[in-house]
Amino acid sequence: MDKTWEIIREVLTYPLIKMGEGSLTLQSLLILCVLFAVVLLLEKLLRERIIMRIFEKTDFPESLEYGLARIMGYVFIVIGWYMAMQFVGIDLSSLALIAGGISVGVGFGLQNIINNFVSGIIIFAERPITIGDRVEVSGIAGRVVKISLRSTTVITNDNITMIVPNADFISQTVTNWSHGDPKVRIRVPIGVAYGSDIELLEKLLIEVAEENPKALKDPKPSVLFSEFGDNSLNFELALWTASMTTRPRRFISTINFAIEKKLRENNIEIPFPQRDLHIRSSDVSAVGAVELKRPMEAEPSTGQDDRPAEESR
Repeated sequence: MDKTWEIIREVLTYPLIKMGEGSLTLQSLLILCVLFAVVLLLEKLLRERIIMRIFEKTDFPESLEYGLARIMGYVFIVIGWYMAMQFVGIDLSSLALIAGGISVGVGFGLQNIINNFVSGIIIFAERPITIGDRVEVSGIAGRVVKISLRSTTVITNDNITMIVPNADFISQTVTNWSHGDPKVRIRVPIGVAYGSDIELLEKLLIEVAEENPKALKDPKPSVLFSEFGDNSLNFELALWTASMTTRPRRFISTINFAIEKKLRENNIEIPFPQRDLHIRSSDVSAVGAVELKRPMEAEPSTGQDDRPAEESR
């Protein structure tokens, strides 16, 4: 039994890498992993139990509180891991040459990760998006629920969680429906037939906006005559909302149902696309001539056709 423990001790204390005056052993690596895990656990407890409770007593916005807490947590992790490596005897100065050589090769493979990491810091600092914002980026639309240094978590209206790299929010155009002022204007297009009573149409569309409880009374809704279309007179109902910015498609659908009902009750027609087919008379004559010529050319010769020739002889 003593011999077994002696072998285990030799394995754990066997020097793997010489680092200055000391060496890196398997035992030190195990202790380092345990210390790293303890630092992560302490960071989570510190952020959730202490920092966030302190922020609850302030008047900071929730998104700012979350960002500051995350930054402080990352600083705590960096300091904790540095102290852990010093505790197990890892001399960071001796790793400078190795790290410099590795960084040249690994840097190319970590470009995207570093890009997302730096973008996360910019997001925390500039706050172009915050927790709870409704955003559209890279074809993804939803509500921001979490912002980390590498990625941002967005939940769509279908309750699908999308993980978006932070670099997309910095390098691409982002639509933020709730940044600053939560009010947004929704435009609902509508086309009616030529000859319709457009004064009555304007009145009905305003009624639809005023009867919807999710539409704001101030600013007031308005009706815009956009254009004379090929098949219809085209209008836009412009109305404001603050509570439906997270579900704009649902809001537009409700407005469309109400508009269709109003127009049907007041006999205002929504036209179908129309196409006129013009046939030139010369083309008809040419087609008829071809059709008449084909049977004559295809008609076979018979004995009756040869009789006049025989009689002439």
